[in-house]
Amino acid sequence: MTHLIISVANHVGRITLNRPEVRNAFNDDVIAELTKAFQDMGLNPDVRCIVLAAEGSAFCAGADLNWMRRMADYSYNENLADAGKLAAMLHAIASCPKPTIAAVQGDVYAGGTGLVAACDMAVAVTNAQFCISEVKIGLAPATISPYLIRAMGVRAAQRYWLTADRFSASQAMDMGLVSEVTTADALQASVDKLCRTLCLASPDAIRATKKLIDAVAEKPITHELIAHTVKEIAVIRSSPQGKEGVQAFLQKRLPNWIDHN
Repeated sequence: MTHLIISVANHVGRITLNRPEVRNAFNDDVIAELTKAFQDMGLNPDVRCIVLAAEGSAFCAGADLNWMRRMADYSYNENLADAGKLAAMLHAIASCPKPTIAAVQGDVYAGGTGLVAACDMAVAVTNAQFCISEVKIGLAPATISPYLIRAMGVRAAQRYWLTADRFSASQAMDMGLVSEVTTADALQASVDKLCRTLCLASPDAIRATKKLIDAVAEKPITHELIAHTVKEIAVIRSSPQGKEGVQAFLQKRLPNWIDHN
């Protein structure tokens, strides 16, 4: 990987944006690398959760200026193909079978907010600023919109997408885009605590629960949805990790997916 730092330790995969000289802005190469990194981490049996982090003062400034200059001359079909790659990257993050955490150590702009929203949870430093700035340059936050709407809600989207006003980390937490706000000194410890908690859970149950959230979120409670939930609990109860987890709980011991050393 040219633009990312990749590591795996203690069941935690870390994917770190490493373009601090351009505030970790992404281009087609970064998009391809992020897509592959999340796909690979998702398939790695040793990885139980994934942290998306960044080097430097900004988390992600959105699109790289040189990339934007090239896009300015693209035809409709070229823009269609290019945007499709960005959408595929966001989907790779959002659909990853492992829980994902954005560790936001600095400002987040435009498409960078999509990276945060596509993760399952986000921890941000107190002084981080957010801005969904597309309308200021005649664009719309189209590919990132499904993930942002899910994370921050329609009313906040109307406020901040249409005005392109900046908002703080605490405001981002109030609307749901960020899960936790902490000091810069405590960011790593806060992320590590989440990772330890996630690694205690059954990997199979985590995977099933991520799918369950997508299946039931904002859906009407129909007979079909109820039947789906009944099937899901029956499947997980009868699974090896489901049986092991219940037995471990009843026997007051650690389940076998937790390292005992």
